[in-house]
Amino acid sequence: MKKLIGIVVLLVAAVAGYFVWLEMQKTETTDDAQIDGRIIAISPRIGGHIIEVPVEDQQTVKKGDVLVRLDPKDYEVAVARARADLEDATAQLQTARGDVPLTSTTTSSNLSAVKSARQDSAVTVSFQEQQKSAAEARLASAQANVKVAEANATKAAQDVERYRALVAKDEISKQLFDQAVAASEAAKATVDAVKAAVNEARHGISAAEVGVQQAKARLAQADANVETAMTGPQQVAITESRVKAALAKVAQFKAALEQAELNLSYTTIAAPADGVVGRKSVDVGQNTAPGQQMMAIVSLDDVWVIANFKETQLRKMKLGQRVRIEADSNRREYTGKVERIAGASGARFSLLPPENATGNYVKVVQRIPVRIELDPGQNEDHALRPGMSVTPSVSVR
Repeated sequence: MKKLIGIVVLLVAAVAGYFVWLEMQKTETTDDAQIDGRIIAISPRIGGHIIEVPVEDQQTVKKGDVLVRLDPKDYEVAVARARADLEDATAQLQTARGDVPLTSTTTSSNLSAVKSARQDSAVTVSFQEQQKSAAEARLASAQANVKVAEANATKAAQDVERYRALVAKDEISKQLFDQAVAASEAAKATVDAVKAAVNEARHGISAAEVGVQQAKARLAQADANVETAMTGPQQVAITESRVKAALAKVAQFKAALEQAELNLSYTTIAAPADGVVGRKSVDVGQNTAPGQQMMAIVSLDDVWVIANFKETQLRKMKLGQRVRIEADSNRREYTGKVERIAGASGARFSLLPPENATGNYVKVVQRIPVRIELDPGQNEDHALRPGMSVTPSVSVR
């Protein structure tokens, strides 16, 4: 009877063990797992003197709460200087813009004026040359008249001499002789008159030559003025280039002002997320440099589980499988799912990866980090904090 009871007990135990083994095959569990989360390093973007640190270690803060204040005076001065530079550049831009239409109008009207003056100078040159040609014609005519007058005077003088001998013989009347003498005197006066006309014509030519030279000089000056005025488009282009340069300067000083305002805003360092302050290493009176870590914010709203499963436990493990998580701190059970499986074992990411080519190889089962995401609302009381130990069980059915 006792043997029968023993056999029955053994059978029941074997059946129970079998079912327990089957159940164990449906889950993969590890106690090498911890809560992980975002630990945000707080560092300044600018250097400065710390004038206020209103938080302490382990203090809970909300997003936007002030963590550190730097002395803003130097940055306020920089903002004022950048704003003044921008206003000055803006004024120069307005002046340059006003010069463009003024230069365009001035050069256009000046070109028209010098072209008209050049045309007048050309007409004057032509007129003076005509005057010179007329004076030369009068000179030639006067010189011809001198020859005629001298010939007439010579003939009249010869007539007087002939009449003188005849009047002495009473062959002609005294009246006829007197007429010959008067004609001779008149011929001499005519010679003097035409010679005076020759001198006058020569003076006229000289005056005309001076007039022509002066008119040509004015024409050359007018041509130079036209060439100068023809540079008007280049002057307008230069003025427009000044406008572009002024625009670039305005943009430069605008960017400098924006940077100065940003630097001023960086003097107040606020919490980027809700969390708990940790590793606070600064206090009032210290000087800080850009990038220097001052404290850390541990975000309690964004935590997850990193479970290091043995490589033999990953045969059936897949993304999205359900997970039960037991926390060592409060023995509560949480739920989640497999979110990611690491691409290499933890040993491969260590400072000194294992080297198995030394001849002293010992096979060791490797562990692969698996990230487990908690279901929404599982950690609303922030009971789970980075670094806590947990035991996850992954349903691999």
